[in-house]
Amino acid sequence: MTVNVSQSPAGVMTLSLERPDKKNALSLVMYQQLTEALQHAERDPAVKVVVLQGSDSCFSSGNDLQDFLTAGELNAHHPTVAFLYQLNAFTKPVIAAVAGLAIGIGTTALLHCDLVYAAPGCRFQMPFSQLGLCPEAASSLLLPQLVGYQRAAQYLLLGEAFDTDKAEAMGLVNQQVASDKLLDFAAEKALALAKLPAEAVQHSKALLRGKIKRKADKVIATELEVFGELLKSDACQQQLQTFFTKK
Repeated sequence: MTVNVSQSPAGVMTLSLERPDKKNALSLVMYQQLTEALQHAERDPAVKVVVLQGSDSCFSSGNDLQDFLTAGELNAHHPTVAFLYQLNAFTKPVIAAVAGLAIGIGTTALLHCDLVYAAPGCRFQMPFSQLGLCPEAASSLLLPQLVGYQRAAQYLLLGEAFDTDKAEAMGLVNQQVASDKLLDFAAEKALALAKLPAEAVQHSKALLRGKIKRKADKVIATELEVFGELLKSDACQQQLQTFFTKK
């Protein structure tokens, strides 16, 4: 199993990343599963809220780079690209439950979530420049809006890691929850949202994020264009080779 999709009678769809041997690194198949699940949730009026989670010890170590590099051009048919656009366009509330690692897309995806709960001691990191690459998932827009330019530069240019305390202080995380209670806590919050009038919740989300989403769509396209060019560069290839050698 890679992504386990479950749906409760109360209207909560839970997407669980289940690839523990790879620390929940996202493969192309997982991206496709996540996209299809979000598309289904968007269409199904019975789904009121989506929860995105890993285990109570690991959220995601980011892209499975070896797998990612086999998918060719970063166009609409690329599973990673399809997921980014679908997540940005999603109109219903998304709650994330984060424990352990949240690397790369494991952090940038949180910028599209409406509520984020995290266990103490998580490691958040966006090491794109360290791999010879650039930000993705509209993080070059969304992170500065959230934390200010200088702090965004610290995490996107230097690629420095930060913990749950800092993530909460900067507003990326709503609340810290003990790891053994994290998934249940996120489920409770999802249930509370699902009990509210769905139309009111979705309209409220649209008002909160509508303008940002439209900008983010364009930024995702620009980032992907630059990302694709950098991916072909000698510097990036050297960094990736070093990464795979260490692995």
